[in-house]
Amino acid sequence: MAGTQSVKSEPRFLIIETSGRLGQVALAQANRVCALCRLDEARRHARDLVPLAAELFAERKWTPAEIDAVIVSLGPGSYTGLRVGIISAKTFAFATGAKLIGVPTFSAIAMQAPPEVPAVDVIGDAQQEKIYVQSFRRSPAGIIETSSPLAIVPFFHWLAKRDVNAWPIGPGLRNHLSKLADVPCVHSDFWDPQPATLLRAALSRFQAGDWDDSFTVGPIYLRPSSAEEKWTTKRPDRDETSDHDPQGRRNRPLS
Repeated sequence: MAGTQSVKSEPRFLIIETSGRLGQVALAQANRVCALCRLDEARRHARDLVPLAAELFAERKWTPAEIDAVIVSLGPGSYTGLRVGIISAKTFAFATGAKLIGVPTFSAIAMQAPPEVPAVDVIGDAQQEKIYVQSFRRSPAGIIETSSPLAIVPFFHWLAKRDVNAWPIGPGLRNHLSKLADVPCVHSDFWDPQPATLLRAALSRFQAGDWDDSFTVGPIYLRPSSAEEKWTTKRPDRDETSDHDPQGRRNRPLS
């Protein structure tokens, strides 16, 4: 009938963020987060994530088939958390036909810096007194842009060479804040990626039809997990470069 509008006139999204200590699952419509739930560190598993997502769908009276895209945080971050989140996102996309959009976690965190902050160094804990770090700057138009590749460096190496105009931000500050007494840092409210920021980062890609291949997208790692490192040390004949690309990220897709 002429003039009739679709009941679902705006795109709907499922958002999964499991890179940090507290996992988050959210539903969004257009540019608004409509429903949100959190998973603590002890319950950040697929068996907990799926029922919580089901509760959100019931609360909003949505069905999985109505989701246009699933947005997922890609890391770096918790190995276990990222595997659970990305596998869940890929499974959901495959089962429902929804598009999949992966968002680098540090890019999302950088977007959370207050507008008066000109540049940030996003920091994550890499253990053994090392950190993941990536630098971002704010353009004259106010847009956060990448200014360095993601890297793993000793904490004190970064501290000695850091751009003094860049404010540290990110979950790695929880382990190192006491060593930054004279360094201005972004407030802890902004250290962890939020579903609203993941949505903002993914929305322009969705609108442009720029989606990820759900079969090949995987977590962003620059080093193997501690379990993999232990396994490698037990196998000295193993070619340590066989499963990594020149940048150090794992080549094998997560499935």
